[in-house]
Amino acid sequence: MRQTAPTRLLTALAVMLLTLLGCGLAASTWHVYGHTWDEPEHLAAGMSLLDTGRYDYDIQHPPIARLMLAVGPYLAGARSQGKPPPDGKPEGIAILYGSGHYDQFLTLARAGALPFLALLIVMTYLWGRAVLAPGGALLATLLAATTPVLIGHGALATLDVPSAATCLLAMYAIQRWLHSGRLMDALGLGLALGLAIGVKLSAIPFVGIGGLVLLGLHAWSAPARGAAREPVRRLQWAAGVVAATLVMFAVLTAAYGGRFVYLTDHAHKFNQALGYLFGYVSGPLHDPAYRFFADVPVPAAFQWIVGGIQALVVHNNGGHLSYLFGEMKTDGWRYFYVVAMGVKTQLPLLLLGLVGLWRLGCRGFSERAAVPLALPLIFVALFAFASFFSHINIGVRHLLVLYPLLAIGAAALLVEVYGWLRSTPAGARRAFVIAALTLAGTAELWAVVAPWPDYLPYFNVLAAHPERVLVDSDLDWGQDFRRLTLRLRALKVPSVSLAYLGTADLKREDLPPYVLLGPDQRATGWIAVSQLARIHAPQRFRWLDAYTPRERVGASIELYYVAPLGPAG
Repeated sequence: MRQTAPTRLLTALAVMLLTLLGCGLAASTWHVYGHTWDEPEHLAAGMSLLDTGRYDYDIQHPPIARLMLAVGPYLAGARSQGKPPPDGKPEGIAILYGSGHYDQFLTLARAGALPFLALLIVMTYLWGRAVLAPGGALLATLLAATTPVLIGHGALATLDVPSAATCLLAMYAIQRWLHSGRLMDALGLGLALGLAIGVKLSAIPFVGIGGLVLLGLHAWSAPARGAAREPVRRLQWAAGVVAATLVMFAVLTAAYGGRFVYLTDHAHKFNQALGYLFGYVSGPLHDPAYRFFADVPVPAAFQWIVGGIQALVVHNNGGHLSYLFGEMKTDGWRYFYVVAMGVKTQLPLLLLGLVGLWRLGCRGFSERAAVPLALPLIFVALFAFASFFSHINIGVRHLLVLYPLLAIGAAALLVEVYGWLRSTPAGARRAFVIAALTLAGTAELWAVVAPWPDYLPYFNVLAAHPERVLVDSDLDWGQDFRRLTLRLRALKVPSVSLAYLGTADLKREDLPPYVLLGPDQRATGWIAVSQLARIHAPQRFRWLDAYTPRERVGASIELYYVAPLGPAG
């Protein structure tokens, strides 16, 4: 249906207000959390590129979002501290703590992530508008803007929400260009692809898979074209592919500083990127490639991106120490994301979203419509890829791109149910559906209000004891250490024994005298143990099972008081 100008204005205003709602909820948690595990490294990498032009810290992630995170602290006076690469955490910690402006620098870094959260919310509306009327798309936007896992990660100076937002943008640009074939849309596609890949290299498989789904469905749903127009269409698309590719490479080149370099010369006959691509010693393309790149300068971004891909592949092949249901593994579980989304998503959104995506798929198949069918297929394809090919199982944050699709599915189902209610006379079935929707709406509202400010460690009612299910970045990412220092001060704790796993600089935190608990070391008095430390060494803290925590600080740190033994003990 066509919208009138006043209706379009009201819709735009509603999208803006919902975007401000989501960003406001995220920003309201900034003062609560100290920095999380990954934030210092992202800040360090972006700051190094801004301040020195070098990009040496943790190169498996590209710089675009990291530059956004570093701009605010840089303008406020933060500078690189010169810690040696490749580990950027010491450098980021030195930046945060170094000049006495910890809160200011951390807040400004987190503010740099808000535009990406805003983009994610807006993209939910645009994708929703592709399959729903404006009211339904606004409902999907509301659901996305109030999803705890999106708010929680959108409040951090990390890459997960930026990656989800730019991947959605890139897939939307693919769909738009496939539909129109226009040069301007091809240029927009190149920009979107450059942004997505320049934020996180996982965009390559995610957008690649989504793009293949969209391309296949476009061909499946396209009406027969006239023979006279087909060659023109192919030339138009070929020109669009070339234009999009050039713009994408231009964006990536600019992101890494815009420099052009010779990868090798007669004196330096080795280059890591060339070795990875064409063989380190020999190979059919080894010698021609080295001769070519010795004579032709290429963007410095080339070797950084290739190096990042190599680092990411090595990381995935080697796995990452992960936790699920009390077990620690390095190669992950194929059902990890089934569990993660099952316990980290509010139940109304999860159930309505999955059913709604299925209904959208049925509608798309019966109407031979590409976009309604694309949304559930993209959801399934990306979920399957993460489950079967990823060995880095460290949080639902790696699948945040799926949450806007869930929101659209839930909105589509609610719109369908609303239409059914309008056409159904009063009766027991109608009353039951209304009661069920009221309960779901109440539960959804409660999932936003009750957990505040703990959106990051939110779990639904299926995980009565979250620490027995998931921990790393889902429950404990080191975020509650600041709350611990405040609580110890409020309790006037004279000294404390600590078991903490995170990146806080304990010597610069406002702590009472403390000792770090060693292996199997028992202690008395005040004892603080973070969940991440506990799961990484469960035997070390088994003796604490005999005691009941005095309280939980935030969602992730248990605070004990163990009375000292008397003379008789």
